[in-house]
Amino acid sequence: MGVVESREWYLSAYAPDGVPTSDHLKLRTLSLSLGPDSIPDQHVAVQLLWISVDPYLRSRMTGSEDGLYFSQFDLNQVLTEFGIGRVIRSKSSEFTEGDIVINPFSPVAEYCVVPTAFLRKVDPTFGISLPDYLSSLGVPGFTAWVGIEVLGNPKPGSNVFISAAAGGVGMFAGQLAKLKGCRVIGSTGSDEKVKLLKEEFGYDDAFNYNKETDFDAALSKFGDFMKEMEVYLKEGKVRSKHKVYSGIESFLESFSSLFSSSNSGKVVIQVI
Repeated sequence: MGVVESREWYLSAYAPDGVPTSDHLKLRTLSLSLGPDSIPDQHVAVQLLWISVDPYLRSRMTGSEDGLYFSQFDLNQVLTEFGIGRVIRSKSSEFTEGDIVINPFSPVAEYCVVPTAFLRKVDPTFGISLPDYLSSLGVPGFTAWVGIEVLGNPKPGSNVFISAAAGGVGMFAGQLAKLKGCRVIGSTGSDEKVKLLKEEFGYDDAFNYNKETDFDAALSKFGDFMKEMEVYLKEGKVRSKHKVYSGIESFLESFSSLFSSSNSGKVVIQVI
């Protein structure tokens, strides 16, 4: 495998308002050399397997730096996201061909050559599915864990309310609160999602905010991260739900879906 054709998504124009469209996000095909002389030391060539799709990307597409932790994407440069890939060439003693790795700054591209500094190996035989590393063990799970375990730290018997409860963060926040012995109520945008929260994620109750008119009455119905979440997952105490899109060409569709309330759970793309 000397040269491969790799499709990648890039930002062609900033979108200061609204949801980015095909006027802003575009797919192109590039030729990428994977020969030994094309890969620098302490770099690896990676074939992308899974890519996360997260709402925070929207804030990196406005063209404004005000108040942001992450910088804006550069125009005409490939987007980056949390991704999982397979090492297919290595110039590092720490990684070998066939290793499965997580990259928090993965190019949204079928193939890439990246430095090894931020890569972390995962064992695909460990008993945790690869998409879970982008959801319960990724940014959504970590966000939920910080909110419940670190910032909120509710006591057993406390009432906990989770908004957007069927989303990528909310589904984990509610389950973590339940594990702490809390009574949990969630709000979501459809009756189907209300049923999902109560039957699959163990919420004590939930309501459809499109139908509920008295929010006070609705709420009155209820008087170290990786290691902890891995244990919860393996013991079946925390469950995940993913909306899986297929192929890197579905990135724009999957990203747009984040802002339509059409999904339940974490949005990911299975690239191959």
